[in-house]
Amino acid sequence: MSHTIVIFGASGDLTSRKLVPALYSLKRAGELPADTRIVGFSRTQMSDDAWRGALRDTTAKHADAFDEQAWQEFANAIHYQPGDIGNTADFMALKQRLETLESGRETTRVYYLATAPQFYGPVVARLGELGMADEANGPRRIVVEKPFGTDLASARHLNAELHAVFTERQVYRIDHYLGKESVQNMLALRFANTIFEPIWNRRYIDHVQITVAEEVPVGRRGAYYDGSGVLRDMFQNHLLQLLMVTAMEAPVKFNADAVRNEKVKVLDAVRPLDLEHVAAAGVRGQYEGYLDEPGVPATSQTATFGAIRLEIDSWRWQGVPFYLRSGKAMSCRTTQIVIAFRQPPLELFGGDHRGHREANRLVVQIQPAEGIQLHFHTKVPGEGMRLRLTDLEFSYSREFAGRLPEAYEPLLLDVMTGDASLFARSDEVEKSWEIIDPFVRAWASPDMPRIPTYERGFWGPMASVSWMEGQGRTWFDQCPVLT
Repeated sequence: MSHTIVIFGASGDLTSRKLVPALYSLKRAGELPADTRIVGFSRTQMSDDAWRGALRDTTAKHADAFDEQAWQEFANAIHYQPGDIGNTADFMALKQRLETLESGRETTRVYYLATAPQFYGPVVARLGELGMADEANGPRRIVVEKPFGTDLASARHLNAELHAVFTERQVYRIDHYLGKESVQNMLALRFANTIFEPIWNRRYIDHVQITVAEEVPVGRRGAYYDGSGVLRDMFQNHLLQLLMVTAMEAPVKFNADAVRNEKVKVLDAVRPLDLEHVAAAGVRGQYEGYLDEPGVPATSQTATFGAIRLEIDSWRWQGVPFYLRSGKAMSCRTTQIVIAFRQPPLELFGGDHRGHREANRLVVQIQPAEGIQLHFHTKVPGEGMRLRLTDLEFSYSREFAGRLPEAYEPLLLDVMTGDASLFARSDEVEKSWEIIDPFVRAWASPDMPRIPTYERGFWGPMASVSWMEGQGRTWFDQCPVLT
């Protein structure tokens, strides 16, 4: 079948840095369907050739590998249609251009919203007015980038706008974290191996830590970030997605409905917190120098670091806290899931360190050093029963030759083939906001103490360390350990 990808916001950063390089890489790998064309739409006045030339330079910069001949073959499928999102006549011109390019062939058409979020509604409305969501001549799908709203009310409003034109089956809410090989490998780790399932529960697991740390500060994104903060920027989407993958039950089949049903069940089981109790279930921080970033108000109390504790009330996870943590300007760039196991029921080899030995851990490194590490105790050679925590290690870069696909590559391919397994469903988005909204409101309350600061290059404020130690636990503060 013929395929057309229409990118709204074609002149933007997402298109040039991520989408087109990903599509080019799919083409080079022979995975992009043969009859695929890319049509850009934005206000910037450009010809087809001008847009191709601009994309050639950015793709050469951002793709993992670049070959001029392969680019020329790929560029033949790139087209550009200038237009204003608010102008129905421009959409009519786009519709006519698409029909000309598709020549009456049955075509899977994908609309990709790479615009600012405030334009999602107008684009969807124009598509609906002109019948461009109708599937009489092939599937029609729409890809929505995060953020999916800024709170529960806005998420519901966005879903209503989408569903006024597209059915839920046609909507693909994309979170690039779920396109990462190591996130998908978490599903394989759990459901393709029998050695982990018997211990993946409250009897053997003490707690779970999920960390998304960024080494870079806010920088030029200060004005945008200050209106968002770490909770909206990272928790409602990336961190809760990782929590669902970690905590979900095995689906009856590996298809979109079955996988997403199990993910939503996890969110259903998260214990709700009201404003009275939510403040004690988390800690926030702001890196030193944030107030000097361009666009940030001098009195801002926006959190650039956050850590929260969630409880999942289910037979598998009752009593096992899930700690979610993220921050800017931290010690290093890492995304990791740490499964912290319980201590043995009887300490036989305590020696002088009884009660202080670290428990076993399973560390899943999502990025940048993709892999898995199991920490366990072994005897140190020599006299006595001295033990040391050592590890077994799996590294993607060592085990598999070649490069890992960039996260957008498998996700774009899934949209074209109609596999929604790794995309968020409307109820999933709304339930995520139901969990995060109380933290957003509590942290924005004038009754909250002044936000603590932390030095750049550290793992957040000392209040985070004290908060964790007060619960008898410690953070796994290590930069990527897989090389």
